[in-house]
Amino acid sequence: MAKVTMPQLGESVAEGTIGKWLKQPGDHVAKYEPLLEVITDKVNAEVPSPFEGTLKEILAEEGATVPNNAEIAVIDTADDGAAAAMTSAAPPSTASPSSADPAPAESAPAESAPAEPAPSASAGSAPAESAIARGPAGSDETPDAAATRAPGMVTAPAPLAHAAAAAPAYGDPDARMTPAVRRLLREHGLSAEQIVGTGGGGRITRDDVLAVVEAIRTGGAAPVPVMGQNGSSASAAGTPSPSPAVPSAAAPASPAMPSARVPVGSPVAFPDGADEVLVPTTQMRKGIAVQMTRALQAPHAYVQMEVDAARLVATRERAKKAYQAKEGISLSYVPFVVKAAAEALKRNPTFNAHWTEEGLLAKRRINIGVAVAVEDGLLVPVIRDADTLSIHGLNVAITDVANRARLNKFRIDDFGGGTFTVDNTGYLGTNLVMPILNVPEVGIVTMEAITKRPVVQSTPDGDVIAIRPIMNMVLGVDHRANDGAGGAALLRDIKAWLEAVGPDTPIY
Repeated sequence: MAKVTMPQLGESVAEGTIGKWLKQPGDHVAKYEPLLEVITDKVNAEVPSPFEGTLKEILAEEGATVPNNAEIAVIDTADDGAAAAMTSAAPPSTASPSSADPAPAESAPAESAPAEPAPSASAGSAPAESAIARGPAGSDETPDAAATRAPGMVTAPAPLAHAAAAAPAYGDPDARMTPAVRRLLREHGLSAEQIVGTGGGGRITRDDVLAVVEAIRTGGAAPVPVMGQNGSSASAAGTPSPSPAVPSAAAPASPAMPSARVPVGSPVAFPDGADEVLVPTTQMRKGIAVQMTRALQAPHAYVQMEVDAARLVATRERAKKAYQAKEGISLSYVPFVVKAAAEALKRNPTFNAHWTEEGLLAKRRINIGVAVAVEDGLLVPVIRDADTLSIHGLNVAITDVANRARLNKFRIDDFGGGTFTVDNTGYLGTNLVMPILNVPEVGIVTMEAITKRPVVQSTPDGDVIAIRPIMNMVLGVDHRANDGAGGAALLRDIKAWLEAVGPDTPIY
């Protein structure tokens, strides 16, 4: 028997939610075949099976939130020797798969602090619903009615059905919750946006749902969000925010300034009579907020240089038409910059590293993250062993992850293990961006828009003014790990490689 554990999707992601099992008990699973989909605050990713064999048991149901390295499934492998070795290594008390069963989904620590997410991903997809069945909590159903109801049939308590439909929508429709809480919502005819989650990261707890149910049953007001000074929310009838509260955003701040709230993901629109609206934070933006706050604890230093991109532009222009016809994809400037960064990192190894409290952890492998903008956020998938790839190989890898980012079809190996980041802000027309480090990495470089500018050039006949395509590049440095001089040396090497690109530069 081989145990499958929850992988870590990103440097700072501590847990994942089972979105969907792609295999069921009894199915044969090939090694590296997609086994399940996992959802985090940042991304949805397919997890491949680490073993070949038959899926014997699923230990974590769809919708359950599971910490990293927790056992989620058991695979009966064909390798008897490996299975015997694992059995002998495990204590007798843990040999049975049943002993590894996780706690029921509803006992997940909804009140705990949220895990830090990776530098940016999508959590727009709600976890799939679990098959776990519970009886209606707080139901007013009579014993006779319960006896006549068909087995497995779930009905909302009759006295609450109409009131539940009219409950105000103050919550986040994409809020996370356990399968048991999701079922409780269905039993009472409620939706997630009618509940204000007070758990970690805005998670909806059982108490949050029951507070709304009780308010509807007694004819009282449903709990409404109260915004703390740090932007956190709490329910007036649930767990209070630890920060001093200010007036609810759902109520007018003053007679002269009425306010409103818009659903998560909706465009900003001001209802009649409202002078301001509260736009709830999506899970992706919550994840970005946590990671950026963590990143800014590192002391940043910046180095900026101008790159003469004339040879780079000419080389790409000569090659792009034939390349497009042969490969079916366009040739962008990004793989050239990634290649330049990979070659420069070989000469400046203290930037291909992670910062730790014990010191600088230098990395042998050069795994470069490439920032990809998606709707409402930013993701940084990793191109592994970038120094071993050609410009064509890098272009294919970057195009692949960018397309999968837009389709929300990431693989587990797209994240984690990055050692340096390239941020292509220039496609939006920027000329000078001060990037934030993707901690624990210690360096990040931007490639800005290539623009034609007048520059002074020296010739045998003296200085002349010429029009040249120029690209600014900004290197962000973790000043704990490296100084400005080291950053300037790295950026100088990147600049030199890009300015040396020409007809002899191999694409393949």
